[in-house]
Amino acid sequence: MDKNCKFKNKYGQWALVTGASSGIGAAIAYQLAEKGFNIILCARNQKKLDKMARKIVFQYPVSTEVITKDLSVLEQVHQLCEEVKSFELGLVVLNAGFGTSGDYINSDLDTELNMLSLNCISVAALAHYFGRRFAEQGRGGLIMLSSIVAFQGTPGAANYAASKAYVQNLSEGLYHELKPFNVDVLSAAPGPVETGFAARANMQMEGQSPSIVARDILSSLGKRNTTFPGRVSKMLIFGLRSVPRWGKVLIMKKVIRSMTEHRQKAA
Repeated sequence: MDKNCKFKNKYGQWALVTGASSGIGAAIAYQLAEKGFNIILCARNQKKLDKMARKIVFQYPVSTEVITKDLSVLEQVHQLCEEVKSFELGLVVLNAGFGTSGDYINSDLDTELNMLSLNCISVAALAHYFGRRFAEQGRGGLIMLSSIVAFQGTPGAANYAASKAYVQNLSEGLYHELKPFNVDVLSAAPGPVETGFAARANMQMEGQSPSIVARDILSSLGKRNTTFPGRVSKMLIFGLRSVPRWGKVLIMKKVIRSMTEHRQKAA
C-alpha cells in the first residue's frame, strides 16, 4: 500500500478545506485530491471554487463539493457544519483567514474585528464541532493555520499576530485533548508565502511556494503538533530560537516595517 492510500485510509473519504479558493488552501485541496480524497471546497468566491472543482475532477478520480460561505459570520459557520453532516469527513483544514498591517490605533476597527471573527471565532467554532465529531467517530485529522508571528508580539501587525497566537495555543491544547480519541491535531505556522495574503494585508513580501508549504503541512500531520512548513519558515524559527522574547518582538518589528515601507514612501 503506497503512502497516499495509507494517508487516506487513516482519515477517511472526504476532506474539508476552508479558504480553499487560493494560496495554501487551494494547494492543500489539490494535494489531498492527488491522495484520493473527495474534497469539500469552502470559501466566499463561488466562481473560483466552481473552477477549482472542475479542475480537480478533471485531474483526479475524486468527487468535489462546493460550499460558499463567509466564515467571518458566525451564522454561516453554523450553516457549514449543518451542510457537511452527511459527508464521511475525516480531515478538516481550517485555512480561512486574512491579515492586517500598520499601527493598530490607526487601523479601521471594523476590519480588525472582522479579522478576529474569521481568524479566531470561526476557528473556535469549527474546531469545537469537528473535534467533537472526530472524537465520537474515533479518528480524524484537524489542521489549523497558525503563523510564525504567533510566537511573540509583532509591532506593525499586532492584532493579526494576536489572532494567530490564539490559533497556536488552541491547537497545542487540542493536540493533547484529542490524542486519546485517535484524532490528530496539527498547527501549521508558515512564514511568508506567495499568496493573496500580502495584498490584502497591504504588505510586500517575497514568499515561498504554496505547493511546497502545503506538502510540508500534510507530511507533518500525525507526526507532531506544530510544523514550520517550507525552508523560509524553518530558517526564521531556527534563527530566532535563542533570542529572548523581547528581542523577537524587536526583530519582528523590523521585519514587518520592511514589508510595509512602500506605504510610507507612497504617503
